[in-house]
Amino acid sequence: MQKPSQPNHSSKDSVNELIRAYQLQQDEEAQKQLVMQYQNLVEMLARKYSKGRSFHEDIYQVGMLGLLGAIRRYDDSFGKSFEAFAVPTIIGEIKRFLRDKTWSVHVPRRIKELGPKIKSTVEELTVKLQRSPKVYEIAKSLEVSEEEVLEAMEMGKSYQALSVDHSIEADAEGGTVTLLDIVGDVDQGYERINQKLVLEKVLHVLSERERQIIQYTYLDNLSQKDAGDKLGISQMHVSRLQRKAIKKLREAIYSDVNSTECLS
Repeated sequence: MQKPSQPNHSSKDSVNELIRAYQLQQDEEAQKQLVMQYQNLVEMLARKYSKGRSFHEDIYQVGMLGLLGAIRRYDDSFGKSFEAFAVPTIIGEIKRFLRDKTWSVHVPRRIKELGPKIKSTVEELTVKLQRSPKVYEIAKSLEVSEEEVLEAMEMGKSYQALSVDHSIEADAEGGTVTLLDIVGDVDQGYERINQKLVLEKVLHVLSERERQIIQYTYLDNLSQKDAGDKLGISQMHVSRLQRKAIKKLREAIYSDVNSTECLS
């Protein structure tokens, strides 16, 4: 398929023509050409804000949404180029995504918004005072309470969750374990034991050949072909006997459950 011709990057008029074609006529081809022309710009901005993070693709997609929004809303009567309008629009979408979607725990918006202000205020006060500012000095400068400053600083630590591979010190000798090592898990062995007990309780309803097939195909994890080779029968015969055995077992288990409920 022939690629759509892209507008000359140096031609402001060609870009404006494509934007008008999309806005007035919903020309999807014009939109596609604009997206192809400015996708590198979105990629550059996404990389700037995803540095050190693991969700670059998400940020890129958000940036593309910002680009599409800019295409819909741009008006050349603003007196500035499309690029000058699109960049802050894309960055705004990315920042909103980072603020609202990338915290590991729920944090009130006022705390999220206070965090960056605290950072810049600390930098300014450090230069001014020639030392690290106190909490009350930060609060006074921002005209908020000391409790809000402390809360925002504490919540800032929750911006991203630790990886399960994060190492922590485990003993006095300096030995370490990962968080995954100390996370509890359900022992699947209990469920397997329970299933085996139920199965053994109803195996008496099967013939010897049917029990062998269930043993080989379910407990020993052999294929139907391998089970047939061991028994000297065809795979089709194994499949037929297996279906028959499973039906018997289901009926026996259902009957046993009903009997137990009646006795309860």
